[in-house]
Amino acid sequence: MATPQIQECKLCFIGGGNMGAAIIGGLLAKGSTTKQNIIVSEPFEVTRKKVEDTLGVRTTTSNSEAAQDADVLVLAVKPQVAKGVCSDLAASWRESKQQKLPLIVSICAGIPLDALTNWFTVSEGRAPKVVRVMPNTPALLGEGASGSFAGAGVTEDEKKLVTALLEGFSKVSEWVDKEELIDVVTALSGSGPAYFFLLVEHMVSSATALGMPREQAERLAKQTCLGAGKMLVESTESPGQLRINVTSPKGTTEAALKSFQESGMDGVVSKALKAAADRGEELGKALA
Repeated sequence: MATPQIQECKLCFIGGGNMGAAIIGGLLAKGSTTKQNIIVSEPFEVTRKKVEDTLGVRTTTSNSEAAQDADVLVLAVKPQVAKGVCSDLAASWRESKQQKLPLIVSICAGIPLDALTNWFTVSEGRAPKVVRVMPNTPALLGEGASGSFAGAGVTEDEKKLVTALLEGFSKVSEWVDKEELIDVVTALSGSGPAYFFLLVEHMVSSATALGMPREQAERLAKQTCLGAGKMLVESTESPGQLRINVTSPKGTTEAALKSFQESGMDGVVSKALKAAADRGEELGKALA
């Protein structure tokens, strides 16, 4: 049976929080699907009402009702409650003897594929196919970067389906070929926005210490970060070459970069990303 296109799919979202809403909003904004093809299961009334009012899609408090006949199920719940949600859905499919199982797209941070597959198992040898996705918070502005890993049996057409799903909020969507690389994605792009926020925070504090009013320093630093990011995305040159381009010999930029190097910036960044990746692996084991 051919894999349906995204516009033909019945999409179920378990969890209507910020990231789930970002995916839905992106899909609708791009015209990738219609409101009629989407249903959201959300236990909290305030969140349900927000989803209904801002996105105009159907909502329910019943996970099994939302997942009935779904082609794709986006698992967008807190990792701590994922096991119960998955197990309950598997039980409802078992009881109803549902034949068609949806493709699972999990954006639950840290939950490994083995655990998700086990929790979703309907009967011996029968479980839905699962894709793990690690998005990041700029997705809320439609500027996300996502890394994905496909579980056993996921076809190329189904991967294309997931990519189409992510295109609503991710400007970059990369597939990794080893599940452990999802922890690297987490360290790089998942946690990455905080690294830039920290750098800008220190730039502002340093400029303030040199006598600049904080409001001015914040405006200049924020726009500098935005402009540099735009150059990185739009230029065909590597980050290293862009750095060289703005570094005049014996100039101010060179002086600052030498100071970074003397302070061991390379080691600081490497150590930070490894710490984040290691912590992601630890959390995955604990949550599983």
